[in-house]
Amino acid sequence: MSIDVRVATDEDLERWNGYVARSPQGTLCHEREALEVQADHAGATVHPLIGFKGQEPVGLFPVFELTKQFVTTAFSPPPHLRVPYLGPAFLNMGKLKQRKRERRRQRFMDGCFEWIESELNPKYSHVRTATAFEDARPFKWQAYDVTPEYTYMIDLTRDEDELLMTFSSDARSNIRNADAEADEITVGGPEEIRLIYEQVRNRYESQGISFDVPLAFVLELAERTSNGHVRPYTLRVDGEFVGGIIALEYGDTTGRWMGGVRTDADIDLPTNDLLDWAIMRDGLERGLEAYDLVGAETRRINRYKAKFNPDLRTYYSLATGSWGMQTIASLYDSVK
Repeated sequence: MSIDVRVATDEDLERWNGYVARSPQGTLCHEREALEVQADHAGATVHPLIGFKGQEPVGLFPVFELTKQFVTTAFSPPPHLRVPYLGPAFLNMGKLKQRKRERRRQRFMDGCFEWIESELNPKYSHVRTATAFEDARPFKWQAYDVTPEYTYMIDLTRDEDELLMTFSSDARSNIRNADAEADEITVGGPEEIRLIYEQVRNRYESQGISFDVPLAFVLELAERTSNGHVRPYTLRVDGEFVGGIIALEYGDTTGRWMGGVRTDADIDLPTNDLLDWAIMRDGLERGLEAYDLVGAETRRINRYKAKFNPDLRTYYSLATGSWGMQTIASLYDSVK
């Protein structure tokens, strides 16, 4: 039986978030409400593609259409929003044998490629997958350029003392010596999101790097998220904001999305060590399984992240387009 790929109907969309929750590749930003928020703030049209084998769902693939000066492009996720991962998410394939799983996955992807080509005919396409996306060959066979990307993942399926002992000696020392300040780390709301956002933007601009993510996008994503959580962790000293990290939590994983930049406050505290540790402890207490440090591509920053003894994980950047349109790739933001 063939795979029927279509734009999700109203009935499909009512079940969409349930499908996302069941997919190993599903993330907070795959959810229906998150897709709508991304489309609104990217100035894009979202096409939530879904595939069925008979009545059984086999995959989701949200595609964002952007048209500028009569040139159509396709993205997943859209540019400028620094969404870490999106791309295809598969369903009901875990129990299949390899040959049958590959055939079903390939037929779903072929249906998506055919829809994108016939309905959008983009001059350039770019996809960034989730870390659970393991097989990029369907894109390679469609002449996409396949680039492996890397992130660090911390295993939270152990007790607190065991986890702490895996860290480097300086990380352990920083956390233990500053433990008295830990009660000043809290999870806030919109005001804390604003504080972290402004600190990140100011840090980027001081380095001559543009930061185009709209604050309204972050606030609306936090407000409209259905099953995941946008959690702003902030560190205050004597009531004054020092630093923060906005984490994206979905399913059994929380991720370091935005923040963790160097503070300008004149204090002698390992701010980011304490913030990362607070997110990990929170995850341990609530039964999460992993903390994604989101990015392992920058050698200087990797020195900091690697001291938590994380596991290296791979995901993919996938791009295709005519040679002259490759310059559009510069529009696509990195989240490293």
